[in-house]
Amino acid sequence: MSYLDPLRLHFAGRFQANVSTVNNDPGHFDNASFQASYQDRQTAQSMNGWFNPQGDAAWRLLGVSVTSAWTPQGAVPASDPVLACILADSDAKVPAKLVDLDPEQQLVSEIWGLQVRIATASGATLLLADFEPAAFIDIWDRATASAGGDADAGAMYQSVLTNLRWSDVASSPFLTALKAAASDGLLSIKFNVDGFNLDYTSPQFMTGRIVGTLGPASADEPKHFVVGRQFMAANNAYQLPPAGFFQPSANINFCVGRVDANAGLLYLDLGNALLTGVGGSILSLGDLQVQVFVSQAGRAFTIGTLPAEGAGGYSSDPDWYPRTAGVVSLPIPARLRAVVQSNPLCIVGALGRINEAPGGGFVRADTYVFRASPGDTVSIDVRASVFGQPLANAVVDFAADASQLQPGNYVDANDVPPVATPLSAIGFADQGTTLSATTDSTGKAILTLTMGNPGTPRWFNGGSDYGIDGQVYGIRASLQNGDDAGPVNPWNFTSILLWSAYVEPATPTWADVQPIFQQYANLYPVMNRFLDMGNYGSVVAHTRLLTLAFGLDPSDPNAMPVTRDLSPAKRATILAWLADPRPAPAPTASAPAPATAPAPAADAALKTTAAEADTEDAAPRSGKASAAARRLFLQTPAQRD
Repeated sequence: MSYLDPLRLHFAGRFQANVSTVNNDPGHFDNASFQASYQDRQTAQSMNGWFNPQGDAAWRLLGVSVTSAWTPQGAVPASDPVLACILADSDAKVPAKLVDLDPEQQLVSEIWGLQVRIATASGATLLLADFEPAAFIDIWDRATASAGGDADAGAMYQSVLTNLRWSDVASSPFLTALKAAASDGLLSIKFNVDGFNLDYTSPQFMTGRIVGTLGPASADEPKHFVVGRQFMAANNAYQLPPAGFFQPSANINFCVGRVDANAGLLYLDLGNALLTGVGGSILSLGDLQVQVFVSQAGRAFTIGTLPAEGAGGYSSDPDWYPRTAGVVSLPIPARLRAVVQSNPLCIVGALGRINEAPGGGFVRADTYVFRASPGDTVSIDVRASVFGQPLANAVVDFAADASQLQPGNYVDANDVPPVATPLSAIGFADQGTTLSATTDSTGKAILTLTMGNPGTPRWFNGGSDYGIDGQVYGIRASLQNGDDAGPVNPWNFTSILLWSAYVEPATPTWADVQPIFQQYANLYPVMNRFLDMGNYGSVVAHTRLLTLAFGLDPSDPNAMPVTRDLSPAKRATILAWLADPRPAPAPTASAPAPATAPAPAADAALKTTAAEADTEDAAPRSGKASAAARRLFLQTPAQRD
């Protein structure tokens, strides 16, 4: 079971992602060259702190309403009170947080500490649940009427809701059925985000559209994707100069379907697959035909058609997307039900088609973002399938793949922190090494890696200055027998942030913790409202508050955003120092006292191109769009050297 189920509800509204953008530039992690101007909003002449330097990382649901609900018998009638409900976040805790994995892997932003409520319009909670932290995936250039940068992008989140706490839902037949179906104590939730507003003069600045689906979940299913029919998009964007995010050749993005053989239905999720205006209606690709290609017959047969126009048309009806979240069910003609099970499906629009792999093979990691320290083990849990069914006894190969990581430095293009080196720290001898695991009867395989010490390859100026802690890596899984041949989803890989080894001082002093505090004073200027984290006196005056913040689990919404970037060893050192805040030792001739603030760099301006410097009101040149543009595979050999 998953959200792609006959028992489901849909919701639509807006979200806020008030991220800080100072830490989007890897160059800002150099304490020695950090300038105060990097905490200012960007202008046409300078990137400064990019478009939202004062962000507090808050992630909120805003005005999200239930738009429809479904059971195996069809649409829920208007008499069911669930249709008057809202989907809200916590009414008792601070907002959730949106956190990047790394400045050189910004394309797996995770939501931490989110509580989800189904509530009455007056706010009375009917269901309270915890959202298991998850990262977005399948980001693409969704908007055709370009607003520039991140505003054009669409992406999706999928996870599970745990720790379900139900109130009296007897008045709603739908919620009663949903509660009964959640026998494993889990619900499945998937939502699409797009139309992000980057206009700092707008009251909707740092908000966007959210549309999604919620349904039952089972413990034996993946939490972050559906084992189903995987429609694989071919890419138009593998050309220089980079055009932005992923651009599918048929203008239909990666999507998934699920065949219910007993009911003779195909559930298809197009929620993050169809083009829109910027946060607007779905654009027409003509009637979309879902087909099955039968190799023995040498031809395709139509399963069903999703009309673009007319009553309920996906393009002509502005309510279609918020009402359905892009999820449709198509009856499979009886004569095709057998062949659908073992032949590839495709979706055909006016600009082309998107297909399953010819052999129907697919493999993906369930959890695909990890943080680890030397000595930890990372277990990459992948699920393999063929035509939507678990694939047993299949060999899955794992290879190091840094192609989608985003090395860069807008401050100093000559000092770009390298990614994915040394590979030996994650158990790969070299770039050509392949590790393998074999799936069990459920299609599950696990690759367990013991983490080594990456050293400090991303410290600046040859290691003489403080820098980015640890290293970031990518690992891509594939089926060894080649049944997943065809288009490859560039986002279907596992990211690992591996922190550098750090020996905790027996009795830490300010000299030990000041560089750590200083970096976060630089990168999270929102903290300046409360304290100067680079100043000994200011930190000592707030030891009680900082002890609380640094002592919380990273999944707690009250945890400081910085604590998710911080290795456990460094956090333990900070907590030990906060318990006994010793000043720095007196300076000696060979060991000068550390500065309480970084030395300002020369007056060199940040590099911008002529196109970037047109006007101050130009679209922000930062965020995910800038990260996507500096992906390693898009860089020329000269840029990589």
